[in-house]
Amino acid sequence: MPRIYLTFVWHMHQPFYKDLVTGEYHLPWTRLHALKDYYGMVKILEDFPQVRQTFNLVPSMMVQIQEYAEGKAADPFLRTALAPAEVLSLEQQAFLLRYFFQAHPGHMIYRFPRYGELYDAWCGVNKNPRKARPFFPPEALRDVQVLSQLAWFDEEFLEGDPEVAELVAKERDYTLEDQEWMGRKQLEIINRVMPAYRDFAASGQVEISTTPYYHPILPLLCDSNIAAVSHPYVALPPQFSYPEDARHQLRTAREYTAREFGAAPAGLWPSEGSVSDAAFRIAAEEGFRWAATDNGVLARTLHREAGCVETYRPYWWEQQGQSMHVLFRDHHLSDLVGFVYSKMEAEQAAQHFLDTIYGNCAPILSAGRDALVPVILDGENAWEHYHRNGRPFLRALYKKISEAPGMEAVTVSEALERVPAEPLGHIFPGSWINANFDVWIGASEDNHAWDMVLRARQAYEAAAESDGLTEAQRALAYEELLIAEGSDWCWWYGPEHYSENRAEFDELFRRHVANVYRALNIPPPDDLSRPIIKVHFSGHHQTPSSRLDPVIDGDVTFFEWLGAGKYSIDARSGAMHEQRSLIRELHYGAGRTHLFLRIDFEQDPGEARLCLAFPEIQWNVLLSAAGARIAEDGAPVQAAFRKVLEVAVPFEAIGAAGADLIRVKMSLWQGALPADSLPRDGWLELVVSDPADWGV
Repeated sequence: MPRIYLTFVWHMHQPFYKDLVTGEYHLPWTRLHALKDYYGMVKILEDFPQVRQTFNLVPSMMVQIQEYAEGKAADPFLRTALAPAEVLSLEQQAFLLRYFFQAHPGHMIYRFPRYGELYDAWCGVNKNPRKARPFFPPEALRDVQVLSQLAWFDEEFLEGDPEVAELVAKERDYTLEDQEWMGRKQLEIINRVMPAYRDFAASGQVEISTTPYYHPILPLLCDSNIAAVSHPYVALPPQFSYPEDARHQLRTAREYTAREFGAAPAGLWPSEGSVSDAAFRIAAEEGFRWAATDNGVLARTLHREAGCVETYRPYWWEQQGQSMHVLFRDHHLSDLVGFVYSKMEAEQAAQHFLDTIYGNCAPILSAGRDALVPVILDGENAWEHYHRNGRPFLRALYKKISEAPGMEAVTVSEALERVPAEPLGHIFPGSWINANFDVWIGASEDNHAWDMVLRARQAYEAAAESDGLTEAQRALAYEELLIAEGSDWCWWYGPEHYSENRAEFDELFRRHVANVYRALNIPPPDDLSRPIIKVHFSGHHQTPSSRLDPVIDGDVTFFEWLGAGKYSIDARSGAMHEQRSLIRELHYGAGRTHLFLRIDFEQDPGEARLCLAFPEIQWNVLLSAAGARIAEDGAPVQAAFRKVLEVAVPFEAIGAAGADLIRVKMSLWQGALPADSLPRDGWLELVVSDPADWGV
């Protein structure tokens, strides 16, 4: 009987945060994800021996983990976490408060009551270190130091390690001894990461694949002008064409992974699923036997939509005497895990995943063909959006997969042995995001960064043969160039993505480029001293300025919403690229007796359900072409939907009469799946003053 072969590829990656000249780690995320994600993600498979998977490990990440494990990583964030709170300078206190609340509020901060209390105090002074000083004496600072680290511990330790559980149960008033123990425990956890992957790889339950060493966009290294193929007339910087660098990044990645695991990896996840024929030829020449990308690339390669029939099979790419297998990830299924299932109950989400696969595979199986279902996504950044770091979801999912009839979870190489491949003589150049390279090239900030790398590359070529340079200097200059070629810097340049650490990423990128010149004994160009980031974003929340009295009819009459508060949706993504929101913005305000809400959509939501929730009550608004209706009989809420959704909620119904602050959240559901939410996490706090204060 035909079978379903399910292949998970979890991509584990962090940018290279270390400055090779100073030895300093400028951001802590490799260490923190090593505590929270890398170990637990593979260790959980111990309870599900029938589930076999592929983990894609990026060498530049593994190098950083190893330095932390050996105690060699100079990390100012860890030094600050372990320093006695009483001796922290004002500058160190400001550093601690700025960075040590950078965690998911709902799932990581408020999970620890004292951490949530301190976070509220920090927000209460508008995150101003000077104003925060009276609220953060040494004992409060020490609680931040300890809890900010515990929040990143893996579930196995938070729930299964008695000593960690005891420290969590203490809740507050931590001591210097607690800090020191927490530092030692971090080292212990990080030291378990790479051995766990080696053990699972040796057992055969896990296959290890890899990515070019410093995570560059290979097609752009080979020829940056190829971006115009997937996006004609895009504005491009001067041509960067160094295929020898692409080869070096691939070769050193394969060699490093072979040293770590005792065998060279067969598989390649090209950085960001970015592919081209030139990149494939080099990868095949370097010994890779399979590569993966997105089914959006497959669609552009085939010049037609790539449905499940096209996606759920391997392909055999062959060109100019080189060949290898290629598989194309199911974009929709991967995004369900990455962005949607975190908003659902674990069992419900796991069942939906399996039901979707069975439904997608039905026509393939009925035709007598096996189905290969590739699910490929970030293996670290999604889980902070899940309850208990996603472990209940993964356990429910793996249990169901283990028991699923006609389905088998296998490594990529195992699947390729079992499912015949379709010939493919060409691959369309693109990435997993929109089958183009727009995230990394084309915007003015991106192009400026590429120009900086090009000039540094040319300076290296001109100076590398100088008799005045040592071999160590040449090697350092080239290594810094390879780091600067990584995709992570341009991820944060341009308009697509946002991070509280954009400025730090910008500075670190320019440091790497400047280090090329320093290693060559050349003064760095002056423009490396100035930030590349030019796009600044203003606040997206304005409070009401007058009383409202709109007609609830689903149409927009300009003056009836004049003076309303407005909450505009930030369409930028973070470390994971998410599709644009369906909800564009919320307008709100008060009448004499009602709270009025107006929701503007980016596009017609179709048949949908909007769950409107307040702390003590919630209602469901059903949307369709016929308009809007409240699902709950007898509800006092009024709603109408045509061009926009307008809602009127009596203050009395939400116990908010005369209140200045109303907490509300809303989620938009299409069928059984959450399609959008506002806000993404927690509650939206609307300041709605008493209309009497406006004198009307």
